[in-house]
Amino acid sequence: MRPEFFLDRGLGRGVAESLTALGWMVHRAAEHFPNDAQHISDEVWLAYGLEHGWSPLCKDGRIKGREAERAPLEVHAAVLFYLDNQRLVRAEMVRRFHDAQQRIYRAAHRGGPAAYAVGSDGIRRTWP
Repeated sequence: MRPEFFLDRGLGRGVAESLTALGWMVHRAAEHFPNDAQHISDEVWLAYGLEHGWSPLCKDGRIKGREAERAPLEVHAAVLFYLDNQRLVRAEMVRRFHDAQQRIYRAAHRGGPAAYAVGSDGIRRTWP
């Protein structure tokens, strides 16, 4: 079974559309919360996506360092994937996720709790 992913609003519509075109099953936080999910805290969107069985994708690796935001990952034994560089252009964000797709899928199926940085050379576990 192919995993599904929940994208933080910071990744933008273009990343979601590009990953979908590449065959990924993605859901955008902005499609599930009012006002483009601008006022939704990280722990709320994370918990919402995890309750639906969707692994979160985001740009902000600091999430794994904050207890309130780690809690949903622990409760759901889930895996978070984040870009190791927050200043990437859309095409590079998509390329990094897609180049690491098989490794991301395997990590999502293994479960967690865990967090992985997605870099130019693949993924690496950064928590716990």
